[in-house]
Amino acid sequence: MIHHAFRFYIGMMKFLGVLSYEVEYPDRLRHARLILANHPSLIDVIFLIALVPNANCVVKGKLSRNPFTRGPIKAAGYIINEENEKVVAAAGEAFAKGHALIIFPEGTRTTPEALMSLKRGAANVAVRNAADITPVLITCHPSTLTKQDRWYQTPTSKVHIRICVNETLSVEPYLQEMAPSVAARRLTADLAEYFDKELKVYEQSAI
Repeated sequence: MIHHAFRFYIGMMKFLGVLSYEVEYPDRLRHARLILANHPSLIDVIFLIALVPNANCVVKGKLSRNPFTRGPIKAAGYIINEENEKVVAAAGEAFAKGHALIIFPEGTRTTPEALMSLKRGAANVAVRNAADITPVLITCHPSTLTKQDRWYQTPTSKVHIRICVNETLSVEPYLQEMAPSVAARRLTADLAEYFDKELKVYEQSAI
């Protein structure tokens, strides 16, 4: 229900001229297990859930205590990001059910024009569940609903969102002859470098 509601919502926003968007290689999400994306805007998650019908998400613990969001989060069975071991175990259960798990590895919205700073949680989920990663690049111009913006602050021109689903990254090299904690640390560093490089190229391709 959430998937279809979000599809309707972004379609309505496009129809009303509030925003425009384009999605490159959406078919790569069809068999994705672990989807990692940068997070430039508050509405990123709406687009990703609209694109992924079997999506599960890791959400902030405070959202599960918010009276406006705790009901939908509980009903959807989303994973609460409070204890690392529980998150890893819950992710394994989600994969076993055939769910695709969406995580923003920064743990918060991306700071505009800054290098990404990743938490280790997403890498732990990947390594400890042997889950290959489908990286998603998201750009939003002009920027809106960033960490620095209030919800009522809107840009003067129409927002355009670009989403590119990159090819899957194998975690197999991190599982060989390496302790899980070391593998997660190395994978986190490699992912930060990967996203910074790919986003720079993706941003330039729009110019």
